[in-house]
Amino acid sequence: MVELIQQLIDGLGLGSEYALLALGIGLTFGVMRMINFAHGELITVSAYVAYG
Repeated sequence: MVELIQQLIDGLGLGSEYALLALGIGLTFGVMRMINFAHGELITVSAYVAYG
């Protein structure tokens, strides 16, 4: 039962992270009408920092 609760919490955390990343990309594209490639770079750098 404890593992199920932990997996639910982990899933909600990861899902909210994906949602925030998608909102950032969507807002940037919605306002500027062009793709901001620097946003992907910041996501990659933050993943490296979080992993290391």
